[in-house]
Amino acid sequence: GAAPATTGDPDGIIVLPAGSAEVGDDAVALLGLRDDVLDLEINPDRAYALSMRGVARDAAIGYDVPFHDPADVALTADGSADGYPVVVEDTVACPVFVARTVTGFDPAAPTPRWMARRLELMGMRPISLAVDVTNYVMLELGQPIHGYDRAALRGPLTVRRGRPGEKVTTLDDVVRDVTPEDLLITDESGPIGLAGVMGGQATELSETTTDIVIEAAHFDAPTVARTARLQKLSSEASRRFERGVDTALPPYAAQRVADLLVAFGGGVIEPGATVVGGPPAQPQVTLGEDLPARISGVDIPAATAVTALEANGCTVEHDGGTLTVVPPTWRPDLTDSYDMVEEVLRYVGYDKVPSLLPHAPAGRGLTPEQRLRRRVGQVMAGAGYVEVKTFPFAGPADFDKLGLADDDLRRDQVLLENPLSAEEPGLTTTLMSGAMKALALNVGRGHDDVAIFETGRVFFPKPEAPEAPIYGVDRAPSAEESAALDAALPEQPQHLVLVATGRRERAGWWGDGRRVQWGDAIEAVRRVTEAVHVPVHVEAGVIPAPWHPGRTAIVSVCGEVVGYAGELHPRVCRAYGVPARTVGAEIDLDAVVSASPVLGPRPAFSTYPVAKEDVAVVVASDVPSADVAQALVEGGGDLLESVRLFDVYTGEQVPAGHKSLAFALRMRAPDRTLTEAETAEVRAAAVARAAELTGAVQRT
Repeated sequence: GAAPATTGDPDGIIVLPAGSAEVGDDAVALLGLRDDVLDLEINPDRAYALSMRGVARDAAIGYDVPFHDPADVALTADGSADGYPVVVEDTVACPVFVARTVTGFDPAAPTPRWMARRLELMGMRPISLAVDVTNYVMLELGQPIHGYDRAALRGPLTVRRGRPGEKVTTLDDVVRDVTPEDLLITDESGPIGLAGVMGGQATELSETTTDIVIEAAHFDAPTVARTARLQKLSSEASRRFERGVDTALPPYAAQRVADLLVAFGGGVIEPGATVVGGPPAQPQVTLGEDLPARISGVDIPAATAVTALEANGCTVEHDGGTLTVVPPTWRPDLTDSYDMVEEVLRYVGYDKVPSLLPHAPAGRGLTPEQRLRRRVGQVMAGAGYVEVKTFPFAGPADFDKLGLADDDLRRDQVLLENPLSAEEPGLTTTLMSGAMKALALNVGRGHDDVAIFETGRVFFPKPEAPEAPIYGVDRAPSAEESAALDAALPEQPQHLVLVATGRRERAGWWGDGRRVQWGDAIEAVRRVTEAVHVPVHVEAGVIPAPWHPGRTAIVSVCGEVVGYAGELHPRVCRAYGVPARTVGAEIDLDAVVSASPVLGPRPAFSTYPVAKEDVAVVVASDVPSADVAQALVEGGGDLLESVRLFDVYTGEQVPAGHKSLAFALRMRAPDRTLTEAETAEVRAAAVARAAELTGAVQRT
């Protein structure tokens, strides 16, 4: 029970009402200081549990005891007079608005000690009786309440959308610019509050307020969530509205507030009440009486399912083998048959559900493509890169930081209907923006040597794609429906991105270490392609943003450009606040994996020994070593197994404007040991092709 109302200084003598205690009574219990506090973690879909009413209802079901609804109060409005005038312009965003008025209230009346104590235990600071009562009823019933000083109001309360140029000063003393997406409470003076989020300073309850207008309304969850996000303002009220509040509760919550204000602060409840709108009709949900048993594997009779649903406030009609269920107004999360099954299982007990692993059908392991992608991650980790996972969202500001041209195809995004952030309204078209954000975060926290990678999907709009159909969740889609869904999906290639900055080799007693170079990014790409047995071609060419045009290579597989590797442009590094000479790479992993011979016939494995030859050639300084290596491969034919560059020399023994490249050649035949004459022939053919394509001259 509640502790008795007290008077006096809490730091001095507490005067108890006459007859409320006897000499020798336990003062701790008498003053309500001995309480158990339950710290509950509420799931987002359980908004009803953000109140004592909701928690008590669940507890009553769990302990099989009667539930006494604190919202079951007598409504005193007699209909003989209207309440404070209210106009609702947006009835979708505000389907219900109730206003009651209390006059002659004593603003100096203290908050009862038991109420103040309960507010403190629930994490709220007592302020004044009028404010404390509205907060208390919100915590008790789950209905956010707002009180207005009637003397400060100018004309009717109006619920409408914001208009350009409007501002409102909220209770946290912040002047906020209003957007057309914000839902406002206004009067003739302009905006006086953000509906469902926070009231305004101009009409707040103060130490001089004697007449109070009580607002108990229902605001649409998406509307409140959008306003809270746009204004970067979260409150206890918005937290509840975003998750869903009982649409039938406003008249009873307003009455409860009025009753408490008069009980402890005096005054009179005006007989008139303003009620605009009403709770929307609840949807009907139909399910088979055997569905809970089929889903859970527990023998649940139909009568038990009916009892469980009715205990949760549902109205149930049992006709033959079908249950027709109307959920209560406080459960907006109950929208389909599987939600009903979940409620039945909560009633029966999740511990009754058997823990059995399903039999895995044969042939359902990883696909070859999935195995290759996992191998890529292992190779990157082995090369010293740490895997990160970033959000797949981006916006124009991200593309600006990357220096993308206005007509760059990567600016054409798949936009989201309800983005988490207005700054990132669409799905990303490049993993580099997320990787650079992760790199900047680590650098900003004092990590000087960072090497990270990510594999993930990027998204491109599909030209002339049909609109995605929406099907129910009560059955699996047919083959035709699945095909329609697939046709509406955007292009979603899998990419690999890596970025690195700082030292690639650590300093120590063995030396100064080595900073990352753009060649490290190219080497990482080579490791990846070698791991999936795909030959890669690296060459110079026209380089787009965000890359450094002189220190970046084009990466090609089977004649198709799959990405870029090298150094990031200095402007990009400055934009993200990372050190200059940061290196990276981004490649189309799907294109690389699809070219892997692992997905097709395996090449024959030779058991014969390898023959090794080294060759050095002189080429012009501007000839890429990758072009020379590719020419050697073409000339060597099938017997040339691999080519590896192991030395680059420029000095007195090489003509000016030239360089010497030394390559290690590995040769092997599938059916015999190669002779010296055969290896010499392969070597000569490789050099001849390099001379033809790159002007290479063999050093002797």
